[in-house]
Amino acid sequence: MKHIVLLMGLLSIPNISKDEKNLRAMPKRLTPYIQVIKPKPILKTNKVKTLVDALILVESAGNPKAFNKKENACGCLQIRPIMLREVNRILRKQNNDKRFTKEDRWSCGLSQEMFYIWRNYHHKDSSDEVIARNWNGGPRGYKKQSTEHYWNKVQKSWVN
Repeated sequence: MKHIVLLMGLLSIPNISKDEKNLRAMPKRLTPYIQVIKPKPILKTNKVKTLVDALILVESAGNPKAFNKKENACGCLQIRPIMLREVNRILRKQNNDKRFTKEDRWSCGLSQEMFYIWRNYHHKDSSDEVIARNWNGGPRGYKKQSTEHYWNKVQKSWVN
């Protein structure tokens, strides 16, 4: 059976010879296949057990390709360039040769490593609320009323 493809593959009409006794039904419209690559979330479930997982869920819904153009924040933890500079400053103070680049923010593993370096330096004895609110609002974020809503979202996504 020969096929004539019309409209870029959207409709196919069979070319049936006179000798063919079994007439086949017209095929339904064919939809073009458009592949949309959707990054897989790094978190398999919405039930998270650690603070950093809750922050990832709130910041990017687990999407490692998330990007906020307005703030130039990217990755699963939405790390901005100023946080990257702060983490590298902490590493220099600790005489550590490791340095992070802007591209490292796209890696969820490296983003988490940056978070832990920042947290262990600035918030060794702080509560989870202070850590989360400062992550969202900067060095004095725990004092800002605008970060209360953020903390509530973190709590809702976090199962202790």
